[in-house]
Parts: sequence; structure tokens; C-alpha cells
Amino acid sequence: MVAKKVLVVLTSCDKIPKTGKPIGWYLPELAHPYDVLKEAGVEMTFASPKGGVAPLDQVSVQMFGEDPSSKNFLENHKEIWENTRPLSEFVGKASEFDAIFYPGGHGPMFDLAFDDESLKLIADFAAQNKPVAAVCHGPGAIVNAKTHDGEYLIKGKNVTGFSNTEEDQAGFTPEMNFLLEDRMKEVGGNYAIADAPWGEKVITDGVVITGQNPASAHGVGKAIVKALGL
Repeated sequence: MVAKKVLVVLTSCDKIPKTGKPIGWYLPELAHPYDVLKEAGVEMTFASPKGGVAPLDQVSVQMFGEDPSSKNFLENHKEIWENTRPLSEFVGKASEFDAIFYPGGHGPMFDLAFDDESLKLIADFAAQNKPVAAVCHGPGAIVNAKTHDGEYLIKGKNVTGFSNTEEDQAGFTPEMNFLLEDRMKEVGGNYAIADAPWGEKVITDGVVITGQNPASAHGVGKAIVKALGL
């Protein structure tokens, strides 16, 4: 059987523009799905807007450094995020993959949310009925995406992502250029959250797969595997 292929897109943004606070992609939101996809025999290709080193959020290393999956990823897979391919290489090549996945961290809210190449790719994956998956702040990369018909991809879809409450508790609200929960509602998404902040919430609606927060990363990996028929 030919292996399924997933394009994983990481942020290139290493700091919040207006304050300089260091950010990036969030360790368990790549490590946990990576383990799930790898176990299912999925081949992954890693890209970012600028290519090269995709900045790892060091706070996530401090918080999840003892998490076995994250620790293993950190110690054994550095080449993955230090050698990402430029996203421009993949525009028009959605047909070569079976799904696209955006891990979180605050980074995607500042670059991928407004990245034309990324938004084009998302539209192409959706047009080919292929899963578009994202976790935590990763849905910031898809919230502004439109289908080839010009409608917002998540309009009328059941979705989740990092909540306003979680953003407040993380202490980032004043520094954000937009809040993910608010924006998902603005573009017509049927936004839902876990029963309590930081609880697991994963939603699949058509091709769109979203997870609310770090606790949802493993579940998003499983949802991608299921959507790929594995």
C-alpha cells in the first residue's frame, strides 16, 4: 500500500511584532500528532513560510519537556524543524499530498494567518476534498482561508481553537492582533469549546479538523489518521 502523505506547516514567526515576546510553534502540538501519524505509517513533509529553522516556542519546552512524547521529539527529531522546506515549493502541489496540518503556538497567528501561499494551499486541499487540520492556535492559519468559491472555509462548520479564556489565562490577550475564538465566529464558524479551559476538544466537520489546545493535539492526530482511512 502506498503511504499516505501529510504536509505539516510550521510557523516562521519567532516573536510578537509589537512587543518582541518570543513565540514560535508549540512542542506537544507537533510531537503528539507526529507520533500518532508515524505509528499509522504516514509520511510527513515539513514546511514553513521562510523555510529553514522554524522557531520552537521555548515556553512549550519548559512546560512539556518532561512529557515523554515531547521529550523524545525534542531529543531525536531536531532536523525536522531546523530544515523545513519553503512553503512556496508546495503551492499548486496539493495533489501530491493527502492532508495538510498546522500545529499551534502563537506564531501562526502572526504569519500563516495572512500568508497568501498558505491560504492558496488550504483552498486547494479543500477543493480536492482532503483534510485540513489544525490544533490550538494552528486554526489561526485556516480561519482566513476561503474556498475556490470565495466563501470562508469554516463558514457554517463546527470548529474549535484556542479560546479567549485560555488566551487570557496564558497572559497573551493584550499582545494579540486578533483573538482566534472571536475571528472563528466572525467568519461564520460554529465555534465550540471543551467543558473546562485546557480540556480536550477535537472536532471533525467535512474536511476541517480542529483541536482546541495542547491537550487536543493527540486527538487531532487520531482524527487525521481516521480521515485518511487508516
